[in-house]
Amino acid sequence: MNSSSTFQMAVWIQAQQLQGDALHQMQSLYGQHFPIEVRHYLSQWIEGQLWDAIDLENPQEEFKAKRLLDSLIQELQKKAEHQVGEDGFLLKIKLGHYASQLKSTYDRCPLELVRCIKHILYTEQRLVREANNSSSPLGGMIDSMSQKYQQINQAFEELRILTQDTENDLRKLQHNQEYFIIQYQESLRIQAQLSSLATLPPADRQLREPSLLSKRATVEAWLTREANTLQKYRLGLAEKHQKTLALLRKQQTVILDDELIQWKRRQQLAGNGGPPEGGLDILQSWCEKLAETIWQNRQQIRRAEHLRQQLPIPGPIEELLNDLNSTITDIISALVTSTFIIEKQPPQVLKTQTKFAATVRLLVGGKLNVHMNPPQVKATIISEQQAKALLKNENTRNDSSGEILNNNCVMEYHQTTGTLSAHFRNMSLKRIKRSDRRGAESVTEEKFTILFESQFSVGGNELVFQVKTLSLPVVVIVHGSQDNNATATVLWDNAFAEPGRVPFIVPDKVLWPQLCDALNMKYRAEVQSNRGLSEENLVFLAQKAFSSSSCNPEDYRSMTMTWSQFNRESLPGRNFTFWQWFDGVMELTKKHLKPHWNDGAILGFVNKQQAQDMLMSKPNGTFLLRFSDSEIGGITIAWVAENPNKTGERMVWNLMPYTTKDFSIRSLADRISDLNHLLFLYPDRPKDEVFSKYYTPPLSKAVDGYVKPQIKQVVPEFATPNPDPAANPTYMDHAASPAVSHPSNYGIYPAM
Repeated sequence: MNSSSTFQMAVWIQAQQLQGDALHQMQSLYGQHFPIEVRHYLSQWIEGQLWDAIDLENPQEEFKAKRLLDSLIQELQKKAEHQVGEDGFLLKIKLGHYASQLKSTYDRCPLELVRCIKHILYTEQRLVREANNSSSPLGGMIDSMSQKYQQINQAFEELRILTQDTENDLRKLQHNQEYFIIQYQESLRIQAQLSSLATLPPADRQLREPSLLSKRATVEAWLTREANTLQKYRLGLAEKHQKTLALLRKQQTVILDDELIQWKRRQQLAGNGGPPEGGLDILQSWCEKLAETIWQNRQQIRRAEHLRQQLPIPGPIEELLNDLNSTITDIISALVTSTFIIEKQPPQVLKTQTKFAATVRLLVGGKLNVHMNPPQVKATIISEQQAKALLKNENTRNDSSGEILNNNCVMEYHQTTGTLSAHFRNMSLKRIKRSDRRGAESVTEEKFTILFESQFSVGGNELVFQVKTLSLPVVVIVHGSQDNNATATVLWDNAFAEPGRVPFIVPDKVLWPQLCDALNMKYRAEVQSNRGLSEENLVFLAQKAFSSSSCNPEDYRSMTMTWSQFNRESLPGRNFTFWQWFDGVMELTKKHLKPHWNDGAILGFVNKQQAQDMLMSKPNGTFLLRFSDSEIGGITIAWVAENPNKTGERMVWNLMPYTTKDFSIRSLADRISDLNHLLFLYPDRPKDEVFSKYYTPPLSKAVDGYVKPQIKQVVPEFATPNPDPAANPTYMDHAASPAVSHPSNYGIYPAM
């Protein structure tokens, strides 16, 4: 069992040992939607299911989810039946109740159950990982991550304390102000009494006036003093709010400009085959905390403003409160507009008239009650120029560069995970409007982007935000033959785009080692292999790219490759570019050679001369597999054997390259099996040891009186008589040449 599944099996055991805030976070995952008792009593069953194998965005997966729901209920009922004794009786009733509760909750939406359990398991794993991080094998990396997380959490704690402090100050201010108003009313009452003395006889007036005057003097002195104190309180509170907002801004910058931007960069590299960008749960929890803190402070500032209006005291406070109000509105605006993101990017090579999907999400949707009034999102395709104008805030008058069908979608709120997102499931690009191209630029170098826009109202329509977000660049094609050139544009953009660039500027030349990283990432992802490109493979590619013969990797470290060398100019003496050759190799390996590449049976990146040098020192019948230099997506067999024209002399033969078309007729392993003169795979592995597990088993005997013919390959110069006269195979000959490859010469030969 691999380490990750061992880890997962033990998640619940470890989750129960969490402490403090982590334990509190873990407990808050459970409730009526999924009781903690179910997690406890079915922990092994829950952790043993393949929740990740279900694609939540695919409605067709619903039957799989339904099966899991039914199994979960069955397991619960089984568990309930096995309870005995006094305590068991209560548990039996409880578990039975949960079984029917889960059935009624999720029967009509089983995918929601999967979403809920995935969210629970993911969060538990994260909490356990954070608790164990120091002893983890990823020690250093996780340490620095947990240090960063710690700093973020500490800042949140500081913000919580500051917000609580200003809340207390605000209450105190309100209390003092109310008392001040009562005393002020008292002074008005004394004033009224003094005024009414004028109607009394002088003797009465003299009797009552001194005490009222003295009373009035005392109250007025107190009011003057207290007005100063209130003003001081107000200024003190405003200064504290300034401090809170400065820290909020700093924390928001860390989360949005560092963490979220890094996530977007990982998402971009994932488009080139990099590791998955990871979930958004942690980021969302931070953004939600930001939203809560901002909103609390905004309410406090508004209450302070209300108190000022209720009792205006001349001074700088009015201006201070106005500044605070506009600052907090800026902060909340930045939060809402930056957390409207594309969770699942549209395909970056986009074929017209073909269905495609994308998902957008608002990370603060649940906290700011945006979901109470579900917003609609609209998708439009725009050109690079239109994207530039949009980011400069120039009026683009709803420009678009094409028409997308099914391009409106309402955001949905998922109660269990607290996510607000819109899933565009059936978009299709009906037509595209291309711009005038510059110089040598081809249609597969033209970049577009999908603009998603919406309008959110926050806090019961108090604030309304127009939000927009752009997808990663998209290259539009109308035919499959344009795919490889479009992929080159996307690969270069994803690998070398700099954060915050003007759309969609990329460097025209890059260092060779940087390009190697991008090619290796792409190759591993396409071939789905852990065996990437070795140092020797990369030297071979450098020799091809730069028409160089140096075998020293150091010679290429500081060399640069331009976009033109990569996919505009043909390689010397060829009618294809460097990328087209590399992409052909990748496609061939992906479709037909994956197991052999993973076994290390294909050297591949070796030129004809190198192959000759390697084989001449080996016994006859030794062969190797290398990618063809002269053909896109070709692989050839080179082997060492006697020279038929010169006794005692040996030479290296090269078979005409095989392509995808050949392998759709007969596989590589079977072709190697057919050629009896191939004995050892370089350096010295018997061929059957390497390839026999991939041979097609022999055909069964005659059925209904018919004998099935069998296609086998033969190289005429090396054909050996067939020892079995009963078999009646058809032979394909495949041209071999000691030096050059002749055009394909398929002839059909009867068995000898």
